[in-house]
Amino acid sequence: MTRSSQRMRFGAFIAPYHLLKENPTLAIERDLELIALLDKLDYDEAWMGEHHSAGTELIGSPEVFLAAAAERTKHIRLGAGVASLTFHHPLIVADRFSQLDHQTRGRIILGAGPGQLPSDASMMGIKSTDQRRMMVESLESIIQLLEGEVVSRDTDWFKLREAQLHLRPYQTPRMEIAVAASVTPSGPALAGRLGLSMLSLAASSVAGYSALPEHWHICESEAAKHGQHVSRDRWRVAAPMHIAPTREQAWEEAKEGTFEFVKYFCSLLGDFAPPSMTQVANADDAIKLWTGEGLGMFGVLMAGTPDDAIAYIENLQARSGGFGTFLFLAHNCASFDATRRSYELFARYVMPHFQHSNTARYNSLAWVGANAPAFIGGLTQAQEKAVLDYETKK
Repeated sequence: MTRSSQRMRFGAFIAPYHLLKENPTLAIERDLELIALLDKLDYDEAWMGEHHSAGTELIGSPEVFLAAAAERTKHIRLGAGVASLTFHHPLIVADRFSQLDHQTRGRIILGAGPGQLPSDASMMGIKSTDQRRMMVESLESIIQLLEGEVVSRDTDWFKLREAQLHLRPYQTPRMEIAVAASVTPSGPALAGRLGLSMLSLAASSVAGYSALPEHWHICESEAAKHGQHVSRDRWRVAAPMHIAPTREQAWEEAKEGTFEFVKYFCSLLGDFAPPSMTQVANADDAIKLWTGEGLGMFGVLMAGTPDDAIAYIENLQARSGGFGTFLFLAHNCASFDATRRSYELFARYVMPHFQHSNTARYNSLAWVGANAPAFIGGLTQAQEKAVLDYETKK
């Protein structure tokens, strides 16, 4: 089954990643500026993550951030990418996102995950082995609440007593919900069982790329088992990308930030950092690693031209069988000026290719060219007649 003929969508999935040495206030402001730019460039979606440790991914509350972003934008849909459900009571999550759905006039998407950083869970006394189970329990309850049900439920970490929302979502019956998926089958299986969207965040890694077709098969199979419907048009695939007029320029713009990125990963992973990362000695080594072997689950960077980006996305489409939305996995490795240019080049030359924005324009030019003899001949005759008519009246 391939994707339908609906308009392909594009956006950015923003963790975000910011160097420890830079001003955090200005870094958050820059993220807001980026989303405002994406809105002006006609991107469809922007996602903001939730993290609570390690110093680089600064946003602790995607809801607060997205509320501010909504005030600076007009059209772009705003996603929590993702809300760490194991860290919050499900009634509070449902209530806050219902409110945010009203404030954005229905532009909100709820991305759901167990929480990425084990250090976040550790600070809250949560075992990593419990997180996926906890996420499922929470998500089931959140869906019921958002859809207007009265919910009573006892678990070992939350209780609901005839719980119900006093403010239903702006969208009916609720906002779109997307489940994060990386390499394991748990995300696709949950998305299928509950009839939700799927958000593939490791598509450019070796394991994630290989798993794309199987993940959709799992999602569809689970949906069929549980009487649900899933659509490829609601499948989002994310990969890191930076584009410039030439490949050489794209590499040059991203390499210093990539070196810092590699050092961040080494600090984050400690003794578990692979030799491929710990042996990186300079920026040139770093960009070669990320565009070649890749950076683990963060995948392989596509650094090149708009034509390279088109070929890359077409390859992802072919491998997966088709998806509805491609998301930049935002990384902040290039300067903000270079990053803006990258998103603008993509909007000008890559998005129209997949959205068939210029098909009618090309067809019109071809039609005019094919009929040029008649058109030019007619124009010449009209000019000659005008001259003759003028001379006759003299």
